[in-house]
Amino acid sequence: MSFNIESNVALQQVLATMEVERKRIAATQTKGYIFIAAGILLLILGFFLGLPIPGVIAGLIPIIYGGVLFYKISDALNSYKNTYKNDVIGAALKFLDESLSIQPYQGIEATEFMYTQLFNTEPDRYKTEDLVMGCAGKTRFYFAEVHAEYKTVTQTKNGTRTEWHDIFKGILFAADFNKKFNGVTIVKPKDFGAAFGAWFSKNLFSFGSKDVIQLENVDFEKTFVTHGSDQVESRYILTPAMMERVLNLNHQTKYNISLSFIESRMYIAFPLNRNYFEAPVFKSLLNPETVNEDIATIKFMYDIVKELDLNTRIWGKA
Repeated sequence: MSFNIESNVALQQVLATMEVERKRIAATQTKGYIFIAAGILLLILGFFLGLPIPGVIAGLIPIIYGGVLFYKISDALNSYKNTYKNDVIGAALKFLDESLSIQPYQGIEATEFMYTQLFNTEPDRYKTEDLVMGCAGKTRFYFAEVHAEYKTVTQTKNGTRTEWHDIFKGILFAADFNKKFNGVTIVKPKDFGAAFGAWFSKNLFSFGSKDVIQLENVDFEKTFVTHGSDQVESRYILTPAMMERVLNLNHQTKYNISLSFIESRMYIAFPLNRNYFEAPVFKSLLNPETVNEDIATIKFMYDIVKELDLNTRIWGKA
């Protein structure tokens, strides 16, 4: 099923109204950038000509005015962003499935982030947003954007220096697996050196080498390493068909995914390098390509249930 923006009259009207507001915000922001850039040039020119005080005075005026322009447009910008998430992304979700909804200011809590056992480093700074919830067939699922970081503090000759490092940045997906597991099974990429995969090297699992599950799928073994607290159960979950489906899902992503199976839930971590579901300011909303990537992401997440065949109820919960 494809989401056709051009044929959706109600959405076209929303986009047309939003486009007027987008142009106004873009024009104001552009003006603000120009004034700030001009102020910085005047500052530099003042110091270059040996006139630092006049340069500072002349430079601060346009810089302050540029800042005022950004401040005055901030409420309109926030309203525009909220309308995009609720009315545009919301409409795309409802088109896919009436059960789907987005909560822009909610996400997956840090406690659940750690509960997945995919990350053993406690985040010092944690941000989550854009929680999407719903059902695909009989399977309940949800996902949200997550950015988790830890900090290092080092002593330098000038004092202390604090640096922030990514634990994970991307989308965390959760789905009902319709079986209560007794143990824990974790599937992680072997390629620690890949971009956005390096966070695993910081997160050594509590499992030992004896907990590595040897599986029969050669391609799966080349791509992933599997740990499990219950060898029999891990093999029961990772059937030959499931391994093929996970490989197919992984081939559709830019960076290697990771999975965990805990209690009655399956988690998938998708490392990403962009912020999704954000309204464009300097690109027209009337061009379907502008929102297509966000809609494609939603469709991809929704299709995971089908891709992994989670609606086939081969087990029942006890």
